[in-house]
Amino acid sequence: MSHPPVFYLLLAACLLLTLGLSVAALRRADKRRRPARLVAGWLAVLALWLTAYPPLRPVKMAPTEVILLTESYQPDTLRRLLRQLGAGTRVWRYGPAASPSDTPAIQHLQALRERYPALRRLHVLGRGLPAATLPELGPVRLVPHSPPVFRGFAQAAWNQRPLLGQPVSVEGVFAWPRAQNATPGAPVWLSLHGPGQPTDSVRVAAGGGSFRLRYVPKAAGLAVYWLVARQRGRVVAAEPVPVEVSAPLPLRVLLLSAAPSFEFKFLKNQLGRQQHRVALRTGLSRGLTQTEFLNQPTHDLTRLTPALLARYDIVMADAATLQELTPPEARTLKAALQTDGLGLVLLAEAAALPRAMPARADFAIISHPIGSTDRPQPIAWPDVPPRTTATLPATIRLTPPARALATTAQGQPVVATRRVGLGSITVSVVPQTYPWVLQNAPDIYQSYWNLLLHAARPLPAQAQWQVLAAWPRPHEPLPLRLVSAGFPSVRPTVVGPRGAARLALAQDAALSEWKTGFYWPEAAGWHQAKLASLPPFWFYVYAAADWAGPENTVRQLAAQPWQRLAAPTPESAPAPRREPWPTAWFFGLFVLAAGFLWLEEKW
Repeated sequence: MSHPPVFYLLLAACLLLTLGLSVAALRRADKRRRPARLVAGWLAVLALWLTAYPPLRPVKMAPTEVILLTESYQPDTLRRLLRQLGAGTRVWRYGPAASPSDTPAIQHLQALRERYPALRRLHVLGRGLPAATLPELGPVRLVPHSPPVFRGFAQAAWNQRPLLGQPVSVEGVFAWPRAQNATPGAPVWLSLHGPGQPTDSVRVAAGGGSFRLRYVPKAAGLAVYWLVARQRGRVVAAEPVPVEVSAPLPLRVLLLSAAPSFEFKFLKNQLGRQQHRVALRTGLSRGLTQTEFLNQPTHDLTRLTPALLARYDIVMADAATLQELTPPEARTLKAALQTDGLGLVLLAEAAALPRAMPARADFAIISHPIGSTDRPQPIAWPDVPPRTTATLPATIRLTPPARALATTAQGQPVVATRRVGLGSITVSVVPQTYPWVLQNAPDIYQSYWNLLLHAARPLPAQAQWQVLAAWPRPHEPLPLRLVSAGFPSVRPTVVGPRGAARLALAQDAALSEWKTGFYWPEAAGWHQAKLASLPPFWFYVYAAADWAGPENTVRQLAAQPWQRLAAPTPESAPAPRREPWPTAWFFGLFVLAAGFLWLEEKW
């Protein structure tokens, strides 16, 4: 067997060193402990040689199986698995930023298959593998070995792109199981931290539980809130909550009131503060009206004409106003709904709907007995603050395709909507909402009217971006989808904290509107997808340690198809393999022998 030149150089050096130490021991005047010095010198040189070229030993291994270590793996599990499969079973550590270790690291699963063509089973210890990397396994069966019970925020969800004025509602599950044989712990306080200070908090039991926290942003833009868990005043968990708060697009709203009312007055002022273009026509007496305009020039509001309705996106009217419409006005309103996409919001009474309203048969008003509606009743809609109440003199019985937007505690609709041609009709039997403002609850008032505005005038369909990963991470492939009618002529650009990269898109074979590309983030934080024909799209990339609980669930679900794969060949018994003895033993022997030679001269 041929060896490199360094082998022969080291061999010659060791032989010369052995000869030199032996001659020095024999020619030494003090003949005490001469045999011990001779043996120590030979052992020192032998240990030095074996450190450089350790001998091989037979060990057992599973030739078709590999162990892969991921974050939070348990050493006890690794030792037990090595006893089962054989001490020579190959062990690798997964991760692009693996810490220095004697265990070799690997960044791509495809490299494992190339290195071990006979690989049939992959034992994964710890949190598991990212979902996007699993297709690289191919037909290899995955055998997970779960980490310890997770403690922290196990699940969470929130509206990541709220409009200004809409609340950010964070819901989820906090898991804090008690350790075995431990005394019961104290309850945990969960708080949502907005800009600079806590905004909402809730208490959960010591073992954990579900939670819901909310905050209404005060300004548009990018923000990262924090969800913090404290026990006995000590922070035990903290996770980022990134949101992009957008200013609502200004709408053109026409308010029609048959008589002066506080409801329309407060609504007009609220819409004007949000920079909507508002016009209010209020009936004073027969043939006499008063008009007001906000954020737009004055114009004639006397009659509903095609030219007038073309100036507006939404018409809000009370039942008496629709009842007084002339037949030509009713036909004009119906045509604007069906062909121009106008939105109609009717503030109904506890009576039958006006005949002039299109699709009135789908909204049947059910009046409550007189005296049973004097006290406010609970009312609910998405993201409504708890314990919200309002006076409800009636409910609505719906006929499909009408759907409920707000309901009573018993689930009876009080606000409903349906499409009519290109437009929509929204009916509300909540007679008064301005008391919420007087009761210092402007968030409820704004949330309610945002609900009705969005239902009356949904945003038009347009090209948009979609992030197809729930928890994007650095150094993991992130699929980005562009939904558009045509294919972009220029490749999009993704800008992150560490620079920009071009995104290559591939058109979906089944749905031509879908174009998907993969982006590899290099750092956590905000990223921006830019395309000339679209407004900038922001998305957040989480750090590797953020939201470990939900990420574990995603990884476990994604790995299930590979766990169910049948092994292509029968499992083989552990086979012998030869590998070097640990060099630490021989280096320790060298230190002992050299130390004896040094100390013996001092005696």
